[in-house]
Amino acid sequence: MAEGKKGFFGRLVEGLAKTRNNIISGMDSIFSGFSAIDDDFYEEIEEILIMGDLGIQTTMSIVENLKARVKEQHIKEPSECKAILMETMKQQMDLGENAYEFENRKSVILWANWRDS
Repeated sequence: MAEGKKGFFGRLVEGLAKTRNNIISGMDSIFSGFSAIDDDFYEEIEEILIMGDLGIQTTMSIVENLKARVKEQHIKEPSECKAILMETMKQQMDLGENAYEFENRKSVILWANWRDS
């Protein structure tokens, strides 16, 4: 293999890192750029999550949960939503006893949502 050429896993890791960085920077800009929690705020979150390959159903579940918790806790500032969003995302990914250590080492997560038709 020639110097500078990347193998499949090298390209995969690079692509995943790029996706992660795009999600993080997008979320940071939302929480610092919006002055109110409104439909545009939630739409921006949806867009970033979908662009981060979380999938439509997962994204919608995360955003609906976020909306409910914001309403329950009477949150008015977008910056206060960040911790709630992160907690909601962690809950979505909780595998219980089959949990992975994504905070301690690199992990690849394949999310499949199967339903009977």
